[in-house]
Amino acid sequence: MSPLLTLILRKRGQALNCGSAVRMAFLSSSVYFALGIPLVAAGYWMFRVFFVNGAACKSKARLDGKTVVITGANTGIGKETAIDLASRGGRIILGCRNVQRGEKACSEIREKSGRENVFFRQLDLASCKSIRSFAERILTEEKEINILINNAGIMMVPYQLTEDGFESQFGVNHLGHVLLTYLLLDRIKESAPSRIINVASFGHQYGSLDFRRHAVEERYSSGLAYTRSKLANVMFTRELAKRLSGSDVTVFSLHPGAIYTELGRHLLTGYLAPLIPLVRVAMWLFTKTAKQGAQTSIHCAVAKEVEGISGKYWDSCAVNKSSARSMNDDDCLRLWDLSCQLLGIDSDW
Repeated sequence: MSPLLTLILRKRGQALNCGSAVRMAFLSSSVYFALGIPLVAAGYWMFRVFFVNGAACKSKARLDGKTVVITGANTGIGKETAIDLASRGGRIILGCRNVQRGEKACSEIREKSGRENVFFRQLDLASCKSIRSFAERILTEEKEINILINNAGIMMVPYQLTEDGFESQFGVNHLGHVLLTYLLLDRIKESAPSRIINVASFGHQYGSLDFRRHAVEERYSSGLAYTRSKLANVMFTRELAKRLSGSDVTVFSLHPGAIYTELGRHLLTGYLAPLIPLVRVAMWLFTKTAKQGAQTSIHCAVAKEVEGISGKYWDSCAVNKSSARSMNDDDCLRLWDLSCQLLGIDSDW
């Protein structure tokens, strides 16, 4: 055999071997990819089950003949809470700021729950005048208030003041609900056994209260203002529970979980705005749905076994430990007195 023919055959053999190696590598990659998809899916499912979704309310309790007032129920966890409680036969009153969105939510809740006892009443928690008007109408129309769910809130908004001059997050998330609770409390007591539920957040762990400074724009941090308002929710719950001891009114604060709802629309602004699509995907993958986030609110509203466990902080349908700051009795009392002073109401209630 000539040297030239030998060289040609050798090169051809090498080429065939190379082609076989490429095909084998491709087949191996395809196998690994095919096996990897179900493994990744299974891992993600387990992650959601054990770390994201949280517990579900298992109570089958009915609310026939009971009246429930929910603030901010036109969207998110408030809306999902309203759907569930309406399906249990409750008479649901939605307190929402926007009339058009409130009426639309009311219709959707009726449709999804299959119940007609769902009603919208306008309520702007950034206005003491609106809160008083809402409460007056509720007291005129409703003989009983069995459950009050202080659910409405704003999150990490730019600096602004309420109609009455309060920093908006502290004003809406905390002071507005303090005033509403104050105005409805006698009717709630008369309707006992009854419940008051304050939707707070795990974010309260990072909050702190400065009793000397209020609404200072030059030092404003939207994140710190939010955590401050959520800490106030937890502290208000503890102090209110003490004052209602023996009244058969049970008071709860709770963390609904990490949820991507309309509350998060102010999280990324300015130069971070281009990241919004990416963050939305991440939030969709690693946060609760609104329905999952509503479970602890529903549990505190209906479960028989929680009656009388007052002043506690709840997470995933179970009592959890709140921050050390929230457990300071002296500061809880100071916050109570300050809140009443700012709202112009008697602190002895």
